[in-house]
This record gives sequence, structure tokens and C-alpha cells, in this order.
Amino acid sequence: MNQVTIWHNPSCSKSRAALNILEESGCEIEVVKYLKITPTKDEITTALTMLGMNPKELMRTKEDIYTELNLKVEDDYDKLVDAMVENPKLIERPVIFKDGQAIIGRPTSIIAKFLTS
Repeated sequence: MNQVTIWHNPSCSKSRAALNILEESGCEIEVVKYLKITPTKDEITTALTMLGMNPKELMRTKEDIYTELNLKVEDDYDKLVDAMVENPKLIERPVIFKDGQAIIGRPTSIIAKFLTS
């Protein structure tokens, strides 16, 4: 099976469940604890391209920092990505990468299909 990378938050039950699914699949896993090792602007931009999303779609809009930074009214792509770099808790989780593709592993039921695609 191929290499899979997960942007993981061990405090999140959905992220832990996703990691368990990956471990059970037998694939080689690179775990990136993105709250400790923040993805760079280029890495987030690449992830957005792989996901086919704009920055707001990758953001946790219910986080206090989202409101504090007034991101609801922000439309500038670079400013939104910069906000995720500066505040990685804004990044939705878990993000799973494989073979130049990515998904947000919610619901976790989509992960097995992603791994076999």
C-alpha cells in the first residue's frame, strides 16, 4: 500500500478515529501533528489545490480565533491562508493525503474508499 500522510490532532476524536483506520489499513503513515509543526503557506496552498477547496472551506469556522480575526468577511486568499499558518487550530481535521490527492476525513466512513481509489 502507498504512503499516506495525515494532518493529525491527537485531541480530536475524529482525527484519532481516522488515524486508527489508516493504521488498520496497513498503509505506511506519516503523522503530522499540525498544531506542533504548522504546515507552511505552500503546504496549505498545495493541500487546498488537492482538496479542490478555497481557504474558508478548510477552516474551522466555529473556533473563537475565526471570529476574533473577523475571517467571516475576509475574502483575500493569501490572508486566509496566512491566518491558518499563524493559527493552525483553524485548519479542519483530519486532512489525509495520498498520491497527489487529499480529503478531509469527515465523516470517517469516506477514508476506506479514499485509500482504495
